[in-house]
Amino acid sequence: MPAPQGAGATPSQLLAEANERMGKSIEALNRELAAIRTGRASPALVEGLEVDYYGTPTPLNQIASISIPEARLIVIQPWDRHALSAIEKAIMKSELGLNPANDGHVVRVPIPPLSEERRREIVRLLRRKVEDGKVALRNVRRDAQDRLRALERDKATSQDDVRRALDQLQKIIDARTEEVDVLATAKEAEVMQV
Repeated sequence: MPAPQGAGATPSQLLAEANERMGKSIEALNRELAAIRTGRASPALVEGLEVDYYGTPTPLNQIASISIPEARLIVIQPWDRHALSAIEKAIMKSELGLNPANDGHVVRVPIPPLSEERRREIVRLLRRKVEDGKVALRNVRRDAQDRLRALERDKATSQDDVRRALDQLQKIIDARTEEVDVLATAKEAEVMQV
């Protein structure tokens, strides 16, 4: 469905668009949370890392295959061997705290068990990302509220319709915020699990 723009949008179209945008924000947050280290190997930890590939920042999953042969090991095999050192540098510069090993053919990334202190650091990072996700949801809500009030101001819809739409919008954001809280709780439990 094309995004409604301007005066031709109805309150229900604006609500549907806001709900869709909030869903996309949650998907993005979910991808970010998947990239947070939990003590177990996961391709999501490294696949989005930006690698300086011939002067161009490129996501790692576009220049190499990533596999998990063991629970605590990530193996990255670049399609171009010249990218090995760039991949190694990108992993070391990331805030993951991992030490890659380059053997000339593949990059092996052992995932060490997390110390209690590192787990707490990761939980703080996780909470920061979750709060950023909630801010994104609130920004979508604010945009939808402004557009609904503009419809009322332009006499494109009644005050009662706008009030009902604003109530519905609040219900949508409450449900979406709860989704984010469930994601955060699950990820935090995963990080703190020994």
